[in-house]
Amino acid sequence: MNITPEQVQKVLSGNYSFSQLGFSMLVTRLKNIYEDEPTQYTLKSCTREVNAFLGKYGNFMAADCAIITDL
Repeated sequence: MNITPEQVQKVLSGNYSFSQLGFSMLVTRLKNIYEDEPTQYTLKSCTREVNAFLGKYGNFMAADCAIITDL
């Protein structure tokens, strides 16, 4: 599953609760990075990290992927 930069921006600017602890930790870290420097470059970098994580662990994250898909 690949998500778009627009979806990542919504995740980073919203308060979503994810069931997978590792993904929640990643989102928290990326939120801090994006808050410090809210540029297109930062958003693209965050998108790459989220997509890499989902590429590895997306099979275990059906509920979380459903939340992201609805954004």
